[in-house]
Amino acid sequence: MASNPMQRQARNFFLLGMVVSLLIAGVVVALLFMQMKKIKEENEKYSNSMRTIYVLNKDVKSGDLLDITMFSTVQAAKTAIPLDYVDPNTLIPAYSLYTKDGAKITTEYVEGVQHLYLNGDKSSEVFKDEVTERYYVIKNNNKDYIETVTAPAIAKIDAKANTIMSQSLVARSNEIATDDVRKQEYNTIVLPIDLTTGDCVDIRLQLPNGQDFIVISKKRVTIPDVSGEYLTDTIQMNLSEDEILSLSCAIVEAYKIEGTKLYATKYTDAGLQQASSPTYVVNNEVARLMDSDSNIVDKAKNALYARYNSNNLKSMREQYINSSLTQSGNEDGYKTKAQESITSTQESRQKYLQSLTAPVVPTE
Repeated sequence: MASNPMQRQARNFFLLGMVVSLLIAGVVVALLFMQMKKIKEENEKYSNSMRTIYVLNKDVKSGDLLDITMFSTVQAAKTAIPLDYVDPNTLIPAYSLYTKDGAKITTEYVEGVQHLYLNGDKSSEVFKDEVTERYYVIKNNNKDYIETVTAPAIAKIDAKANTIMSQSLVARSNEIATDDVRKQEYNTIVLPIDLTTGDCVDIRLQLPNGQDFIVISKKRVTIPDVSGEYLTDTIQMNLSEDEILSLSCAIVEAYKIEGTKLYATKYTDAGLQQASSPTYVVNNEVARLMDSDSNIVDKAKNALYARYNSNNLKSMREQYINSSLTQSGNEDGYKTKAQESITSTQESRQKYLQSLTAPVVPTE
């Protein structure tokens, strides 16, 4: 049936509207597709520019021991990451390595690949056997295995939480865990007022005439506590056999010479400051004991022998310490001081044991 002009016009407008609507929808879809593609490209670009890294999750101060529990992962832009950034899971163990005789195994990263060198010598690269997990160097085309010991990695400077710990912010401690290291406790040393657990100290012997000797160098201290209260006169330190004997000798001589002070001095930036060189020389009896003591490692024996036979240090001992001992001759004073120390240690120990057996008071 033929349609009238009005119907044909209406149909044409309808078709035209459909075509226009389809065109508009197509343009909208195309624009949406282009926008989605752009967003996807930007997201990919953002993802490619980001990296998962480790940052500190707490504040640390110079000289603090570092371990992996101090770090958390975050997303960071690649441009914000230091060139010497290294995963602490790799960095911390690498900074802890020494040979058993005390030689450093240094770490260097080239394009993210770790290289180890004996005493920093590029011609003596150290490798790790993947099967035995032992370290070795190549000599005459053969594996020459190295006995290793560890020392803690420490923060070189103060750092706040969320700091990215790069290689340049980490140092190695001089606290090598050799077989003869033991935790020792002392209450005979004058301590700084603000000394806290984790601080590094030198133990020094000051004579009445003003002479001052370094007995033990750069040792990290722990302040023991009893029932939540820190002992004010007691510290704990990890010492090797030769250090134990040296400090014991200094304690006895501090008791014998009236007006002598055995005291601790703090390092202000333990991560940056190198350990002092000990200047105290033990007496003849202790020197002979050290020489025959199989517990003292050869490197320590050699260092002690060199110090004991140094003309300068030996003459200082004869001139100041030995002469002071001759003048004092205070055996009774030494016995009194020694007994006071023993009594103080026993009292502190009793408090500690009582704290272990004290009933637990339930909290509401």
